[in-house]
Amino acid sequence: MVGCFVRYNNRTPILKGPVIFSPKIDPKTLQSALSSENQLLGSSSTGKYYRTVLDNGLTIAVKRLEPFSENGSLEGKGKSKSMKRLIQQELEVLASLRDRNLMSLRAYVRDKDRFYLVYDYMQSGSLEDAMSRVRENELQLGWDFRLRIAVGVIKGLQYLHSAVPQILHYNLKPTNVLLDAQFEPRLADCALVKLTPHIDRPTSGYSAPECFQNGRYTDKSDIFSFGMILAVLLTGRNPTEPFFGEASNGGSLGQWLRHLQQAGEAREALDKSIVGEVGEEGEEDEMLMAVRIAVVCLSDVPAERPSSDELVHMLTQLHSF
Repeated sequence: MVGCFVRYNNRTPILKGPVIFSPKIDPKTLQSALSSENQLLGSSSTGKYYRTVLDNGLTIAVKRLEPFSENGSLEGKGKSKSMKRLIQQELEVLASLRDRNLMSLRAYVRDKDRFYLVYDYMQSGSLEDAMSRVRENELQLGWDFRLRIAVGVIKGLQYLHSAVPQILHYNLKPTNVLLDAQFEPRLADCALVKLTPHIDRPTSGYSAPECFQNGRYTDKSDIFSFGMILAVLLTGRNPTEPFFGEASNGGSLGQWLRHLQQAGEAREALDKSIVGEVGEEGEEDEMLMAVRIAVVCLSDVPAERPSSDELVHMLTQLHSF
């Protein structure tokens, strides 16, 4: 299991050049690739993702973190060095995370006031990409795949939450759930908000209400975000749709789903592209049970939300994995 986050130490040297955790990556070719034109994959509050190919043919994804200091004063430079050490130490811990449902950090490079983080490239894109294609009828994603994705996401959270000290994701949403060739999910951007303290913690349609109310974030906040992802997998809907902003629909995807579940009309919420599809007997019952699980995760009261351990048990009981 993951060791403790390393405490700040003034004597920790600030490393220069690539720090490699994978034998497939050569420092010189990595440095060269970073200086070349690369394909932009996406961006977030913490930085931008690029796709690049190394000289040995290996395709990688590179996260370019936003600059951590723009203050040129002596005090600012001192704080900048402290921040560099802190980021470096926490990157070492993130690099030690090894789980099939997490994106593993393969290398990082410090270049002046930026850090570049290197990950495996996921050719199937993000869950957000996949669900957008589902809505456009460009991709068929049956319940078995959706449940497998949900189980993988919660297992990734379980791994983080069981670390000592506990690691929180802070920004769980479909754009940060990447899919491999078999559509096995891997959580991306784990704890990266901790490395960019000058940026406010993200709040979105996937954020728990306490994040807006008092800025408090716990493992149960991650669970709320997971509940939103499960709701998206079940309904096929996008939480940002104007439909959910209407008071008559509860004001959010979560409230709308809760209302239908309490009214005994949960079937009306299910994605029509998977309801009634030819599949194993009992799939609809599994989906309706998953609606109940999502609603519990989306409770406004953090203490009422289940733990990641409990959710792994609940979801794996729905189907055999």
